[in-house]
Amino acid sequence: MSNPIRKSMVWLGLADDQYDDYDEPVEPPVPVAPAVQRAPVTPLPKRQPLRGVVPELNEILTVHPKQYRDAQAIAEHFREGTPVIINLTQMSEAEARRLVDFASGLSTGLRGRIERVTSKVFLLSPEHINVSGEDPSDTGEIDAGFPG
Repeated sequence: MSNPIRKSMVWLGLADDQYDDYDEPVEPPVPVAPAVQRAPVTPLPKRQPLRGVVPELNEILTVHPKQYRDAQAIAEHFREGTPVIINLTQMSEAEARRLVDFASGLSTGLRGRIERVTSKVFLLSPEHINVSGEDPSDTGEIDAGFPG
C-alpha cells in the first residue's frame, strides 16, 4: 500500500484494506480512434461581390415591419443591393430598437450605410449607392441611433 491517499482512506474507514498487498499493474490506455462519419455537404451558390460590379438601381424597397421577425425580409433585399427604407412607426419601442441594432450591424457588415430620415424612419443604402442631401451635422443629428 504505497498510495498515501489509499492509506488515509483505510485509516478513516472509507476503504477496505483487504487488497492492500495487491498492486494492479498499470497499463497505459490504448488510444481508440473514433469512427469518423462525414455528412454530405451542399455547396452554397456563389454570389457576385458588389465591389467593382454595380447592379442597376431600379427599386427602393419600403418596409413597415410589425415584428422583429420581419428583419429577415429586410436583410434579404439589402444583401441583393436594394436600398431599404424602414418605417418603424408600427412597432413597439423595444422591438424597434432591436431592429435598428440589427439593421446597423447588417449595413456595417455589408459595407453600406444606415441613416435616420425621421425619428422612426431609417434608410439602409448599400455600398454602391450614394445618398445626397443635407449634411446631418447641420441639423444636429449625428448618429443613426434610435431616439431615446
